[in-house]
Amino acid sequence: MHYRHKISITTLLVFLITGLTVVGQNNAIFQTTNGLVTFRSEAPMELIKGTSNQLVGFLDNNKRVFTFKINVRTFEGFNSPLQRIHFHENYVEAEKYPEAYFKGKLIEDQDLTQDGIYEIRAKGVFTLHGLSNERILKTEVTVKNKKLYIKAKFTILLSDYNIPIPRVVYEKLTDEIKVEVNAILQPR
Repeated sequence: MHYRHKISITTLLVFLITGLTVVGQNNAIFQTTNGLVTFRSEAPMELIKGTSNQLVGFLDNNKRVFTFKINVRTFEGFNSPLQRIHFHENYVEAEKYPEAYFKGKLIEDQDLTQDGIYEIRAKGVFTLHGLSNERILKTEVTVKNKKLYIKAKFTILLSDYNIPIPRVVYEKLTDEIKVEVNAILQPR
């Protein structure tokens, strides 16, 4: 009887440990500290492009929630140093509104612990220049080797975030800005 008792306890412990491992995988929190964000303004007279590799954020696979943010001062590129200064001072007002955010919830209930490529919509609030708008963004999530590779392409309208385009540069800057995001999220 003592021998059977030991087997039962051992079996129970194996099941508990296995179960906790599976639960731990499903509850995984993934994070990034160096996601890539690129924006483009394709106006009739000028193409303006900025890039930052300092997107930070997390995704909680269990709760299906996420938060991503970027310091707008980290964008590089532009066509000249003066253009970069104007971007920070006159348009996004980086001193007053230093970060852009996207915070929300995943719509699809896809298991992100299984390797594969998934189309997932992210519904949340996008905040830029101190103003917030609800958005639904389509993302492609590739799960491979316990990492999430996230790609998203979307547009924002400067007018939705009260970012004016002065008449003098209207031919050089468009209201519609194309944004691309690429990030690798690793388990925390």
